[in-house]
Amino acid sequence: MNVTTAANAPQERRAATLIMACLGVFVAYLPVTTVAASLPAIQRALDTSTSQLSWVSDAFVLPMAALILTTGVFGDVHGRKKVFQAGLGFSGLGALVALCAQSIEVVWVGQALAGLGSAALLPTTLALISHAVPDPRERGKVIGRWATSLTTALAIGPVIAGVILDHFAWRWIYLLPIPASLLAMAFAAKLLVDSRAPGARRLDWPGQITAALAITALVYGIIEGGVASFTDEKVMVALSTAAVSAVAFVLVERRSSSPMLDLTLFRSPAFTATTLIAMISFLGLIGFFFALSLYFGTVQRLSTLESGWRLLMVSMMPLLLGEPAGRLVHRVSPRVLIPGGLFVTAGALLSLTTIDAGTSFGSLAWRLALLGLGMAFVITPMTATAVSSVPLHQAGMAAAGNNAFRQVGAALGPAVLGTLLSAKAVDALPGHLTDAGLTGATVRHVTAVADTGGLSAVGGTDLGADTPRVLGALSEAFVDGLQLCLIVSATLALLAAVVGMLLLRRPQHPAPPSTGGDSAVHGRHAAANPGATGRAATQPQGPVAPAPAPRVNHQEG
Repeated sequence: MNVTTAANAPQERRAATLIMACLGVFVAYLPVTTVAASLPAIQRALDTSTSQLSWVSDAFVLPMAALILTTGVFGDVHGRKKVFQAGLGFSGLGALVALCAQSIEVVWVGQALAGLGSAALLPTTLALISHAVPDPRERGKVIGRWATSLTTALAIGPVIAGVILDHFAWRWIYLLPIPASLLAMAFAAKLLVDSRAPGARRLDWPGQITAALAITALVYGIIEGGVASFTDEKVMVALSTAAVSAVAFVLVERRSSSPMLDLTLFRSPAFTATTLIAMISFLGLIGFFFALSLYFGTVQRLSTLESGWRLLMVSMMPLLLGEPAGRLVHRVSPRVLIPGGLFVTAGALLSLTTIDAGTSFGSLAWRLALLGLGMAFVITPMTATAVSSVPLHQAGMAAAGNNAFRQVGAALGPAVLGTLLSAKAVDALPGHLTDAGLTGATVRHVTAVADTGGLSAVGGTDLGADTPRVLGALSEAFVDGLQLCLIVSATLALLAAVVGMLLLRRPQHPAPPSTGGDSAVHGRHAAANPGATGRAATQPQGPVAPAPAPRVNHQEG
């Protein structure tokens, strides 16, 4: 199959490529909030424990985080169109397996297959965009549309789950991704413009094995440490394995002639900053959403659909402002735009620390909308800056690396903040039970239930006439844990903002091809003669000033 270049592709084929990229990221992210909002229904239907239930989400996130770098390399080597279609296929297959599941273990398998599909779609969609739109300024607008598709999937997921669960069984939440994947595969086969990375890239199996082992062991260790204890033998083995594998990954990649993640990318301060910001901010934000969903269900006793409408207040702002934020990337310095969004995010999180069990939707709405506003000026500019901060032929690798670190943060968020919430709530519960006027025997019994079965076990305990007071004390204790999560999330957002202020500069973009030549040829010419790139991109008003930031060596990787 001939690979069509961005310069000679017909305009309508390029438009089709961009539409397919947006549809692909929509399919990749739709299961995230749809399944998360349905976890209580899955738990009731399959009679699972809390630890078994936590692996429903983690079974999806783990392969996404562990394999996203590998799928990016597969796309660079074998063609992004093939990997894109494979990602759609795995997404549809995973949804089909989960739709037919009769046990929690089969749900895990379906989630893992869908996570593998998302791992293939995320870097491939951004690489397709980078190839189809070589001009960095125009690319920022397109990435805004890509981010809008992502946030649309996150926004409507809880609403879709709520509508389905009000009328049907939990398994039907997996129906929509199946026809969506099949239709996208059919259109992609006919319309999608293929592309590969220039040069002789090869698959990096040592890098893939060490990266997957490090990510899997780290997430497993954090999750199991929260459920049991971080001094548990298996947890210590997992965390030690993660550390050793991470060191081995760095050593392997430094010596590889065709690395999966070229470590010279981190010579770009903008790429380093956006990667750290992605991991830190998503750890706090995804962990907060996990805690907020539990607050709506456990404390305010809302249905899945009612919770979905409230979460929509957060997602609507990135949905509406994603594309305008993409346009601002080349008008406002990322050093101002991204930290500014993170400061707004932190302020919104801190404003939520005043909520209690009876907080009304109106009081919550403006705080959640403010949180979404801050996120809108982080997600799109962060992605656009990461992709634009490296040479064009490394855009796929940069996209995969940025997404990999983002998914590691997303995987760790619920585990870390869920552990903090549970520990704080269980610690505060006896005091709230006493304040509610309960006797010593009842307090000891409820506390023992919380210690052994968790907060959900307390909510399901029938204590006769004392039940309303127990549930009230449980709500107050949960709010104490939520407030701790909010403070931690806000601190992480502020930390990410400081990273951005220290490292971000206005990105120095590799110049797009000046005329209708092959972008790959242009990239090799630029690598051999950097001065020629500056001359080709120079406008009539004068030469381009040299970049003050360290440049990535175009010949490496």
